Amino acid sequence: MDFSLTEEQEMIVGMVRRFVREEIVPLELDLDPDADSLKVEDQTRLVEKTKAMGLYGLDIPPEYGGPELDLVTRTLMAIEMSQHRAGLYAPCYGVFGGAGLAQLFEATEAQKERYLFPTLRGEKRGFFGLTESSGGSDPARAIQTKAVRDGDDWVINGGKIFISGADKADFGLVFARTDPDKGRNGVTCFIVDTDTPGFYVRRIIHTLRSAHYATELQFEDMRVPHANVLGEVNRGFAIANDRLTRQRIPYAAGCIGVAIKAHELALEYVPQRETFGAPLSTRQGIQWMLVDNEIDIKQATWMTLEAADKATRGEPFRKEAAMAKLVATEAGSRVVDRCMQMFGGYGVTKDFPFERWYREMRIRRIGEGPNEVQRHIIARDILGASLR
Repeated sequence: MDFSLTEEQEMIVGMVRRFVREEIVPLELDLDPDADSLKVEDQTRLVEKTKAMGLYGLDIPPEYGGPELDLVTRTLMAIEMSQHRAGLYAPCYGVFGGAGLAQLFEATEAQKERYLFPTLRGEKRGFFGLTESSGGSDPARAIQTKAVRDGDDWVINGGKIFISGADKADFGLVFARTDPDKGRNGVTCFIVDTDTPGFYVRRIIHTLRSAHYATELQFEDMRVPHANVLGEVNRGFAIANDRLTRQRIPYAAGCIGVAIKAHELALEYVPQRETFGAPLSTRQGIQWMLVDNEIDIKQATWMTLEAADKATRGEPFRKEAAMAKLVATEAGSRVVDRCMQMFGGYGVTKDFPFERWYREMRIRRIGEGPNEVQRHIIARDILGASLR
């Protein structure tokens, strides 16, 4: 397996790297350290630049106006896009765009007109509503939100938790149980408008993630037309599972990018910082931290690119995506922690991005499926039927 970059990949990665370092990083100097958005005028200007570069809407298929880039190239770009202060939870502050809800590409033509195309134009926002308080780590069996058919409608009762962006969304994908006897084969995905009677945002849930937060939702006799079923009835979990598996690759790539940037800052700092008459870079303890950083970054990068490569070639990649997510989130956390230690007291101040990365990296070991679940996925793959 050869991951040497092609000339086109070298060019694209170089473009993204220059864009982030010349356009994004300088703007962050004047922002609150926990900011997750740019000034409107700056974001508008930068979106126009990425569109002119042909790099806007990375996860949008070419037939819908997105760039024709394979997943390996997009993964390499995601690594570069995250190398700034807000790199984990605001990748370039949205200036590279994205579909937001990739499942909508499988929608009916009428659903695309009402939800997909307005989302691509930036006119609507959506949310992904899967997790419930009954057990987010096993969503297929934990879903207790129920949908019951009533004529041309479905009546939905239940709730969701830890849902990002629902309070600002126009619609969302809500997964509800439509057949209580079929486990993961009894879940259906519904497109739900947030102004539907019976849809409530119960509360905002503040987390470690800097300025980011989640929401808790409640559904009370919420009526959704049958025309808003996404895909087939009782086949909703397949939609969710595909999203969760594929999303783990860019999720891992973001952690790698932050680790690379943290390591870069440390490499610049330790030769300049003196203790007891000698630079920190001469201390074996520091040298070994830097070596461990290099190993963690290399290992996570190769495993993530392997997952992307298998997905690009149409091969099964569920295990590889789980391994990439597991390794990159844990390795990235270690790298940031070491760099914070090398900076000493400065490392825990908001003068540097380490403390923000430290907090945001922590939740990455939970998001997109906790790392314990990733280990279960990997174990199930290598043990097969003996684990069932």
